[in-house]
Amino acid sequence: MSIKEDIENIQQKDPAARNWLEVLLCYSGFHAVAIHRLNHAMWNSKIPGSKLLARLSSQIVRSFTGIEIHPGACLGRRVFIDHGMGVVIGETADVGDDVIIYQNVTLGARAAARGGAASRGTKRHPTLGKGVVVGSGAQVLGPLEIGDNSQVASASIVLKDVPANSVVVGVPGRIVSRDGQRVPDDMPDIEAEAIKTLKDHILALEAQVKQILKDSGKSPLAVTASQVQTPSEESISSMEAVDVFLHGAGI
Repeated sequence: MSIKEDIENIQQKDPAARNWLEVLLCYSGFHAVAIHRLNHAMWNSKIPGSKLLARLSSQIVRSFTGIEIHPGACLGRRVFIDHGMGVVIGETADVGDDVIIYQNVTLGARAAARGGAASRGTKRHPTLGKGVVVGSGAQVLGPLEIGDNSQVASASIVLKDVPANSVVVGVPGRIVSRDGQRVPDDMPDIEAEAIKTLKDHILALEAQVKQILKDSGKSPLAVTASQVQTPSEESISSMEAVDVFLHGAGI
């Protein structure tokens, strides 16, 4: 791995990177990864005080780039942190070759690691395979594995292992595609289920209201009855929007 290789990789993957000098001077992700490689070597050194110096260096880099990479984390070749602000990579994280990470991503630990010193020395952070892409705002938490060439959608929260060549979406993250084929959800979409329940309840109430108005005959509610029996275009479009959402959620 080399600085030249990292620069060429960024130029190849980012259309905004027009030349090597622009990458060298203006890309905070490049700066953070390049200095992390030195910090990681220092962290693994047997020289007394090297771990403290590595941590201090990583904190200085964080103040300039907005990217926090623990010196104990292992990064592969051609790792590209695009934009980078708010990225956090924990101590026991392993990031494979050719991974792309966007802003505000966390490769963090889960509740089990909050035991403090008791969890020191254990694997607490994720392992990302080769060619993984992690979208902006995604949280990948715990000692799980993201398989090669998988994609984590923006703002997703991933809490379990992901097979290779998969696409993960949502909160909590669920696999929606594998090897280019759509797969059934392996985890319920709580929000979509709640919306579906509310929709069904509204339709049931509308049916009851229609029946009451029908049974009342020439009641003062006759005008309302005609409104209920002939929904407005706005009402219809709202229900269609709900249907589109639920279809996208696979429900």
